[in-house]
Amino acid sequence: MLAVPKLFLTIIGLQFVVQTYGQTHIKMQLEKEQKLIESRIKNTKTLLSKTEKDLKNRTIALTLLEKNLALRERLVRNIDQQIRTTEQRIVELQSSVIHLNSQTTALKKQYQQMLLYAYKNRGTIDKLMFVFSSENFNQANKRAQYLNKITDVRKKQVLLIKSNLTRIVSEEKDLQNQKLTAIKLSEQKKSERETLLEDRIKQQEVFNTVKNEEASLRTSLLNDEKNKQRIKKEIKIAIDKEIRNEINRQKELEKQRDNERKNKTNNGQTQNTNSNSTTTNSEKSEQKANDFGVTPEAKITGNNFASNKGRLPYPVSSGTIVERFGRNAHPTINNVVTENNGVDISTLRGTEVRSVFEGEVSSVILIPGAGKVVILSHGNYKSVYANLQDVYVSKGNKVNHKQLLGSLMAQGNISVLHFEIHVVNDNGPQKLNPELWLSK
Repeated sequence: MLAVPKLFLTIIGLQFVVQTYGQTHIKMQLEKEQKLIESRIKNTKTLLSKTEKDLKNRTIALTLLEKNLALRERLVRNIDQQIRTTEQRIVELQSSVIHLNSQTTALKKQYQQMLLYAYKNRGTIDKLMFVFSSENFNQANKRAQYLNKITDVRKKQVLLIKSNLTRIVSEEKDLQNQKLTAIKLSEQKKSERETLLEDRIKQQEVFNTVKNEEASLRTSLLNDEKNKQRIKKEIKIAIDKEIRNEINRQKELEKQRDNERKNKTNNGQTQNTNSNSTTTNSEKSEQKANDFGVTPEAKITGNNFASNKGRLPYPVSSGTIVERFGRNAHPTINNVVTENNGVDISTLRGTEVRSVFEGEVSSVILIPGAGKVVILSHGNYKSVYANLQDVYVSKGNKVNHKQLLGSLMAQGNISVLHFEIHVVNDNGPQKLNPELWLSK
């Protein structure tokens, strides 16, 4: 009968450990997400402070405000989840403390009964008589084992009571901490909601300002669009040139292989007619490995690049995407739509740009009035970095992961990196959405 409560306590204890681990894991994930959101809000606020009074970047300021609002709303939802998780933990701890107190009371009562029984049968002679009055040795041995077991059960009962008391103290302390956490989170939620409201008012003010400056903004947008079109054109020309050069290189390699096969034939090294007219298996394998833009070594790099989709670092150490891939409608001016081959990342003025993956510098382009462009090859993938003021690498250089490529041009009080990713396949170069490749 005494073994049953112990087993029950063990099961309850295991359930408690599993629940506690699950709650702790969720809490850690939410806290980690909260820190990430707060870091992004801080970065966006820093950029906003540089752009809100800058006419040239007023549109970017509006975009940053929208980003900031979205992050604030996400932060409020995160805090809501943390509050719910904390409240659930408080309920579980309260229930656990009540349950432990009830169990401890029952254990103490059992222990009192055992002590009373032991007191009534405390004599050593009585115990000996109980053993020696056995009918045979086997019965005497069992009676002796029974008496020892009673002693062991009493000791274990004491340990269980002490263990429960320790857990009660620990959980009551945890309960108080969780209540304090809930209060702190509630205050933080209230503060974030107030800030969110302030940001919405500020967003409307900037929106109205941008709307009133529509005429000057149209002129500025027209000039910016001209520069963007020049950059697009130069990037396309550079990539097309790289493709032609690679095709010519492949043709030259094939020509060399043909000459080598002819020389072998003329020197009598060919053993039969079939080998004169058919490419060997090893040659076929080599030819397949040398399909456009991908050498055997480069293919490994290219495959690694592809396998890192969604995990590539941002090409700048800090920044916010202010124009996304594809078609983008202007936030205030009607019928103004831009087509972006990549993403535009707003960052601090003069920020240095880094490679998102190891590769080779395949092109460095100078566009008068629009800065410099660096193109890196990663097997059959290419990453493009535009709007650079200074470039630290040259064509043909091998670059490592996160290696610095150059620094950005100033755009008012900030800088904006234009970043693209392309893949080259049988259909030629194709533009990819960089947001799907960069780490979240």
